[in-house]
Amino acid sequence: MFNFLFGNKKLSSYLKLGAIVIDVRSGAEYDMGSSLGAKNIPLNTLESKAEEIKATGKPVITCCRSGARSEQARAILHDAGLDVINGGSWKAVERAINNL
Repeated sequence: MFNFLFGNKKLSSYLKLGAIVIDVRSGAEYDMGSSLGAKNIPLNTLESKAEEIKATGKPVITCCRSGARSEQARAILHDAGLDVINGGSWKAVERAINNL
């Protein structure tokens, strides 16, 4: 569900575990600003990358502009068997990264 609505505690714990941050916005949106270290994998290509992401063995945080697309991404990756949370907006994830 919308994990980002419950504060940064879970987000921070995932970051401390070395989670991969995946920004599911379009390339053009991503180029306008993104969280430090986030990988840009647009939502419409995410399902085809699920096994590659899973192979890293790391937890995943999804983000986008507002949290809606990242929730769709969380569901896709969860269904593929990944340990994943919705980080909400890329700015919220950036704040969590800066507060570590």
